[in-house]
Amino acid sequence: MGLIARARKEWFIIGILLVITCAKLEPSVGVKGGPLRPEFTITYVAVSVIFFNSGLSLKSEELASALMHVKLHFFVQTFTLVFFPVAIWLLLKVLALTAINVWLLKGLQTVACMPPPVSSAVILTKAVGGNEAAAIFNSAFGSFLGIVVTPLLLLVFLGSSSSVPFSSIFSQLFMTVVVPLIVGQVCRRFLRECLDRRKPPFGAVSSVVLLMIIYTTFCDTFSNPNIELDRLSLLLVVFIIFSIQLSFMSLIFIMSTRKSSGFTAADSVAILFCATHKSLTLGIPMLKIVFEGYEHLSLISVPLLIYHPAQILLGSILLPSIKTWMTARQKTLTPV
Repeated sequence: MGLIARARKEWFIIGILLVITCAKLEPSVGVKGGPLRPEFTITYVAVSVIFFNSGLSLKSEELASALMHVKLHFFVQTFTLVFFPVAIWLLLKVLALTAINVWLLKGLQTVACMPPPVSSAVILTKAVGGNEAAAIFNSAFGSFLGIVVTPLLLLVFLGSSSSVPFSSIFSQLFMTVVVPLIVGQVCRRFLRECLDRRKPPFGAVSSVVLLMIIYTTFCDTFSNPNIELDRLSLLLVVFIIFSIQLSFMSLIFIMSTRKSSGFTAADSVAILFCATHKSLTLGIPMLKIVFEGYEHLSLISVPLLIYHPAQILLGSILLPSIKTWMTARQKTLTPV
């Protein structure tokens, strides 16, 4: 395979490296309040585009079928909002004996309490060819559920409480997730024949939007002054975060691919990303609300700022391997 052909095939990985490099060289461009205005273009426009794109590309019968997959939804939500926080709480009992900054450890617990994201899990599932409809439902449902559950989890594990503006967060999720998805489905009804004939590059569109999200996320990470503090603790936290993600992804993969699980290969892919990813879009605003007045709020936020780009980066790197596995698995299950 020639260099150009190879580059075309791996354009997304190359794109990730480019946007991370650009974010490192000039993070001020993509930070909140910067020229790109990610607080608007990413939080609202990009997320809306992702779900409009999903609504336009998804067959209505597939989405309706996904809603009835109760076992899958229960598995994802229980893992991410029950098992995940408890497992990290137990891990932190051990890590508390180390020299890692205590506020960074509290930040790791806040990461564990966060709901699934409303974008990255859907895009990665779509890129692999997994059960996109199930990923959409769990991302949206998990986000709505997290608005209520996450503050309660933070209260239980960290003893913090505050009044959370449920109505404003619900309205934001409704406008950026539900409405674009419905509009996309309505448009599909009128454009179905054209879409089936032309086959637009829905996956490429979502991947480009994901590159925008990666860029602005890393801009926030690199521009955060606290990233320069206590480098040993930060390096250890980065190592711990990647270890947690790899361990939980491995555990999810083993559990969801057992014959007794009843899940298809496409289901396993959706579960893999939805159950292990955490939302930065909801997470940072929620931390600012729940920990309002805390002088260590910025340090508590650092693990989430690291976890979000790490989950996208790790998921993107694993995409080719997961896609190869899923294709092979589907072939073995398809009768000749």
